[in-house]
Parts: sequence; C-alpha cells; structure tokens
Amino acid sequence: MKQKKSRLLILLVVVLALIGVACYGYWTSNGGASASTTKKLKTVTIGYQKADPVDISRQRGELAKEMKAKGYKVVFKEFQDGTALTTALRSGSIDYARLGDTPPVTDQAQGLGFVYVAAGSDKVKGSGILVKKDGDIKELADLKGKTIAYTKGTSAQFMLLQALKKAGLTTDDVKLVNMDQSASSVAFAKGTVDAWATWDPYTATAEVQQNATMLVDDTGLAKNRDFLLTTASYEKNNKDVSKLLIKYLAADMTWANNNKSDLITMLAKTLKLSKTIVTKMVDRRDYSMGKVTDAIVEEQQTIANVFYDNGVIDKKIDVKDAVADLN
Repeated sequence: MKQKKSRLLILLVVVLALIGVACYGYWTSNGGASASTTKKLKTVTIGYQKADPVDISRQRGELAKEMKAKGYKVVFKEFQDGTALTTALRSGSIDYARLGDTPPVTDQAQGLGFVYVAAGSDKVKGSGILVKKDGDIKELADLKGKTIAYTKGTSAQFMLLQALKKAGLTTDDVKLVNMDQSASSVAFAKGTVDAWATWDPYTATAEVQQNATMLVDDTGLAKNRDFLLTTASYEKNNKDVSKLLIKYLAADMTWANNNKSDLITMLAKTLKLSKTIVTKMVDRRDYSMGKVTDAIVEEQQTIANVFYDNGVIDKKIDVKDAVADLN
C-alpha cells in the first residue's frame, strides 16, 4: 500500500513538473520574461516640437518599436521652442534635441558642446517674409523704412539679414521688432508691423487667414533645415544609438512623403489647425533625415559667418568641428 502511494506521489510530481515547463514555455513565447526580454531596456530621450520630424516619428510609432527591438526604450518630450530644447539638452534631461538651423550655430558659439547627428531637407517654400496682399510692399526694396517682426536667434533672423542684403539694405534701413511667433501674428494681423519674417505653419496660417502673401520665400536666401543634435560626450559613447535613430527617422520621413493625406490628418490634429492650412504647409515641402553632408556644413558655416558679421554671435566658429563622426 505504501509502495502504491509512493508511486502515485512520484507520478504527481512528474506531471506537475511537466505542466510547469509547458506553462513557462508558453509564457516566454508570448512576451513573458526570457533570457532575451529580461534584459532592461536602455532609455533614450528625444526632445521635439509639435509637428517636427521627431514628432511625426513619435506619432507613427515605428521608431519606438524598432528601437525597442534593438534594446532601447525611446521617451519623447515636447518643448515649446529651441531655447527650451537647448536648456534641456545641456542639463542632460534629454539625450537628443530636434533643432532648427540657427540654434546649433549660437549654441556652438557659446561653447555648449553639442554635435550635429542628422540633418533634414530644406523648407525654403514654407519660410519667408509675409506682407499684406493689398499693401504697398511689392519687392524687397520696398521694405526700406518699414517695421518688420522677427524672432531673434531663429532661421527667420538669418533669412531676413540675407534678404536685406539682397535688396541693398541694412538693418539700419528698417525697424526690426523682436517678437515671439504668437505676438508677431497678432501684430501682423493688426497692422502694427508691416512685414513678418517667419516659417510654416505661421506662413500658411497667415496666407489662409490674414490676407497675407509671401514677398519672398527662402529660395536663394536660407535652407531652414531640421537637425538632430546631442552632446559630444553622449555621442562618443552612443554611436550605435545615433546610427539607429538616423535609420528609423529616415524611414519615417519616407513614409511622410508617400502618405501625405494621412500626414495632413495627423498634423492638423496635432497643431489644431484646419486641413486647408496644413495641406498648404505639407504640399510645399519634402521630408528627409540623414547624414550631415559637407554641403550642409557649408550652409551652416554661412549662417555662422553672417551672424558673426552682424553681431548676433561674438565668436567665430568652425561648424565642421561640431559634426558627429558616425563612420
């Protein structure tokens, strides 16, 4: 009798063990902890502004998914402007920042130690100087004596300096008023400024809603690219992360170009603007994100030189010194 009970006990133990093995195999094959998934993901934090290339990637979701498969958890943080992004990158609260073309120049002049990781395509058709359709400003020379709104340290400032030079004017020939974009929009609508140097979606919004037209766009003046930056110390120890981000951001920008209807719907919701405005903005640009080429370095060097000559920065810089080596 005792032998029979012992055999039954052994059989029960074996059955329970087999059930345990089967359950563990099912659990691990369906997302449970395993040798490959128990490893903690390394967090990568990216700062962005609404509707920029990083935001498009954030909303699409593929970048985060692909990075997770490579062992990284991507965290996105939204900021209102380039200054806030620069501060966050400097403090270490983010690892990468999506910035426009002028903040990296002023940051380098201040010795902040940031490096360019990736560059986007130009946005020349969506950036420019706005004037009223029925006003008396018909060409750049007509800006003489006029009041122009702009935002200091932005792509608009560089473009405006280039436009004045093209017209044979200087900053002494016009009245420049440094305002943020919201204040500039109100001033332009009320007519307290005669012109407004800005970029999309502000240009598209003003064209649709404020009887505005572009006196000139950025063609031949500036490129107004997007850049992805990080700190030199972070880049040195995380080259693989930078390479992966370039790869997946590039894929998302290809998606954006090939799915503009979906993109317009997405950005209209993000920006809380009409599809008419967003369509104008999207249709006049292409999206990309890739390596920082020698030609792009030259573009940035031109900005640096113009800013130094006009006292925007007080130090001469060599832009190529701030380009990440990802080879």
